[in-house]
Amino acid sequence: MGLDANVSIADMAPPESKQVSSRVEALDLLRLVAVLGVVVYHYGFRGPTVGDATHVAIPEIAWFAQYGFLGVPAFFVISGFVIAYSAAGRTATGFAIARFSRIYPTFVLCMTLTFLTVLIVGRPDFTTSAGQWIANLFIAAPALHHSYMDSAYWSLVIEVTFYAWVTVLIGVGLFPRRIDLIVLVWLCMSMANELTIDAPFVEKVFLADDAGYFSAGLMIYEFYRGRRDFMLLGILCLSTGVAIFHAVHSLAWLRAHSGTAFDGWIVAAICLSSIIVILLATRIERLPLPTRLVIAAGGMTYPLYLLHQQIGYTIFVRMAPANAKFGVTAIVLGIGFVSWILWRYVEEPMQRAVRSRLAGWATRRGWPSKPKLVAHP
Repeated sequence: MGLDANVSIADMAPPESKQVSSRVEALDLLRLVAVLGVVVYHYGFRGPTVGDATHVAIPEIAWFAQYGFLGVPAFFVISGFVIAYSAAGRTATGFAIARFSRIYPTFVLCMTLTFLTVLIVGRPDFTTSAGQWIANLFIAAPALHHSYMDSAYWSLVIEVTFYAWVTVLIGVGLFPRRIDLIVLVWLCMSMANELTIDAPFVEKVFLADDAGYFSAGLMIYEFYRGRRDFMLLGILCLSTGVAIFHAVHSLAWLRAHSGTAFDGWIVAAICLSSIIVILLATRIERLPLPTRLVIAAGGMTYPLYLLHQQIGYTIFVRMAPANAKFGVTAIVLGIGFVSWILWRYVEEPMQRAVRSRLAGWATRRGWPSKPKLVAHP
């Protein structure tokens, strides 16, 4: 799963904008739908893992839960939109500080909660160590020869890599000024790698397998801000095609590792529908729902994504509930409540403190967060 899971719509308004109305409320609900799809996938198809055997908690829903993994591509599309919005009016330094303060403090907190849960109640089925916790502080724990504290973190690595590339492109003056060229080169690189050498280096460093998702989100942002030209439409269609290709292509790996048949047409339909729905969501100015409820739904998705799997599996195995459906429901609701608490009372103070400290540090070194205004006669 991915994340964007890991991206706040509240953080996406340009720095100079103070209008609450700039919020795209419908995307908050879509993020919640995407994360719930992943939750269903983990409990209805993948299941709590004990040793080398996988025990699906609710096998009765496996027939549709197996497609819940497509919540991750949906997150990536939303992330492309949000990152383009968030980068507006910021320097590379300002963008990097905004992203780091949004993502990292919550990640460390949730990763530590997962570590403590596994350490205290996980044995003998689940184990961890101080070394694993330290390695996970760098997010990409496998690079330090440790496993992820929660296997869902793999998508966070992709998100952070995407942020890093956007930071570099802002720094050299290409993003967003040359967005069409960036996306076209990225998509061509993605397909060229897939259809020729399929190099893991290109896949990991340049996110070749995920280019279509992020690119679709970037183009949806261009549409959102008012562009209406054939180039935009063509690149959006191309991005969508590449996204569907990679979604279907990934089924080979899933089939091999799960021993389950996946219908490529269903995957393609879900992928296409997700992109269309996200595009339409950006055209909705207001939802007929309380704004507080919508904001809460979007705000709790990031901690919910980070907490629900490994902590949930650990508690489920320890409880060994006679009624698995009741047990899973109670666990997910409990973790959802904890996620809301973290979003409501903990995340913002942490983010504000980190953002303030980093901004002050950058200012002292002459790295402004906003571009300098140039006076014109």
